[in-house]
Amino acid sequence: MSEYDYLALDPAGRERRGSVRAPSIEEARARLGARRLFVVRIESGGGPGGAAPLASRRALFTPRLGAKQLTLFTRQLATLTQVSPLEEALRTIARQDEREAVRRILGTVHAAVLEGRRLSDAMAREPASFPPLYRAMVAAGEASGTLPQILERLSALLERQAEVRGKVLSALAYPIVLAFVALFVVIALMMFVVPKVVEQFDTIGQQLPLLTRLVIGLSGFLTSWWWALALALGAAVLVGVQALRDEALRLKFDTAWLRLPLIGRLTRDLHAARMARTLSTMVAGRLPLLEGLKLTTQTVHNRALRAASADIAEAVRTGGSLSAALRKAGIFPPLLVYLATSGEASGKLDVMLERAADYLEREFDGFTSTALSLLEPLIIIVMGAVVALIVLSILLPILQLDTLAGGM
Repeated sequence: MSEYDYLALDPAGRERRGSVRAPSIEEARARLGARRLFVVRIESGGGPGGAAPLASRRALFTPRLGAKQLTLFTRQLATLTQVSPLEEALRTIARQDEREAVRRILGTVHAAVLEGRRLSDAMAREPASFPPLYRAMVAAGEASGTLPQILERLSALLERQAEVRGKVLSALAYPIVLAFVALFVVIALMMFVVPKVVEQFDTIGQQLPLLTRLVIGLSGFLTSWWWALALALGAAVLVGVQALRDEALRLKFDTAWLRLPLIGRLTRDLHAARMARTLSTMVAGRLPLLEGLKLTTQTVHNRALRAASADIAEAVRTGGSLSAALRKAGIFPPLLVYLATSGEASGKLDVMLERAADYLEREFDGFTSTALSLLEPLIIIVMGAVVALIVLSILLPILQLDTLAGGM
């Protein structure tokens, strides 16, 4: 009996890694198939001195399609499948990419299609590049004979998500850079400029102003103990990362995050818009709403929102309506609940969810633009005030000396 390491997908599309004992690799595949696991990769387990187990090697480095690459691939595939066979479209896209890792991933999918597998099953061989939600929509298109239309909707969905991500990153880039530059300037002044100026006041024989003494003390502390502050900051980050790996603590942290005045609202609105647009695409593609909710839940990073999404999926599974479940969750914008109710009543749930996503994204754009337009001058004002205090602490002793000299 030999031991084989495997990477497989369960019926819900989740990755399963482990090992199985069997007389041969064919028997190992059969045993995994009997457990309703789709084998993506299987090979002999690594013993002492042998190769590392499959899961360990994959954990170190797993080539995958990035968000931009997946969006481009989907748009190209949606365009080419309208005028050429699927196999030819995959071969064309794989050959034109200059990156070896991308060609290998697409080549794996192309080879599986040549073997006679469905496109969704072929993509399951590269689960890191094609998430379960993506594969489910492709499978729905194949089952209904509308794969080109589904790919078109998928490409539009991914492009819209990429657009939203781009807006968030571009909106945050300038304030973050500005804040780091301001912090660097202040630290440089305190550690390199203030000590040089202080040397000039050592022989005046007069008590320095309070502000000057405070700045000198802070400057001395930073100059002498900067390494201790760096170590403390690094240790705090490590402790925080380790603490957030505990699911109960992470849930409390994410819940508190959603209660923050500005950031919490942005997080809720962005999640609601993403969920509404994804569900709209899936409903329009004739994918069951419950399956869409379950798959969408797996993509949510905030634990509080993930728990609320899981409760919504469970409520729909037991026969409840989507709008009632959204209302009961209590964390989604009222507009989304109202439009979901209207969509269910009129039989146009996909249209109403898409309108809700459009409105929430516009509101998100407007809110972030306003908030960040106020944040930028606030950072400049704070930086100017700190620098002014440092300069004033240097000027005060000089003015004091002038006063004393004038009184003599």
